Amino acid sequence: MIKIVLADDQALVRAGFRALLDAQPGMTVVGEAGDGAQALRLAAETRPDVILMDIRMPGMDGLTATREMPPGPKIIILTTFELDEYVFEALRNGASGFLVKDTEPAELIQAVRVVAAGDALLSPGVTRRLIAEYASRAKEPRRTRELGPLTEREREVLALVGTGMTNDEIADTLFMSPATAKTHVSRAMMKLHARDRAQLVVIAYESGLVRPGWA
Repeated sequence: MIKIVLADDQALVRAGFRALLDAQPGMTVVGEAGDGAQALRLAAETRPDVILMDIRMPGMDGLTATREMPPGPKIIILTTFELDEYVFEALRNGASGFLVKDTEPAELIQAVRVVAAGDALLSPGVTRRLIAEYASRAKEPRRTRELGPLTEREREVLALVGTGMTNDEIADTLFMSPATAKTHVSRAMMKLHARDRAQLVVIAYESGLVRPGWA
């Protein structure tokens, strides 16, 4: 059973999501929060698998709550626009992906399942736009990430993940099988303690391995 917490300051939005998700087999909404502080308390009390987190809420916003969330729940950021100015920061702070609020019901259900399974909800196309739109505005990489544990091949793979490539695209670029590419991605995640692919994208940028416009 996938346990879900809804964090949004609009009761009507929460009610709509709850009705949809509770009706799905294998899913249950275990709590609702009207701000980030409530989301943190509910996460500690109910230990959800997934939190749907609105960014803009009164009091503690979703960005702060995502940053302060202890390990455990996977966080899907809810935004009004596809390229919300805080999305990249949310990914840096530990979110596993994001959805626009007017997403189709089937897409929302699939998103919860994908993130609960440990995958990132971040398409290659969205990754590329995020890098181009926001990383290009940022200052020089902070170089807070240490890539020492990675092999040279794993660094190559990480760089391509950072540009938004899928495992199949990485395989074609580096002349390897998709299964081998997936293995390299998994090893990089393990060595860098990244919770998912979205975190790898952030690490690739923050380490300076990938720069906006890099190819």
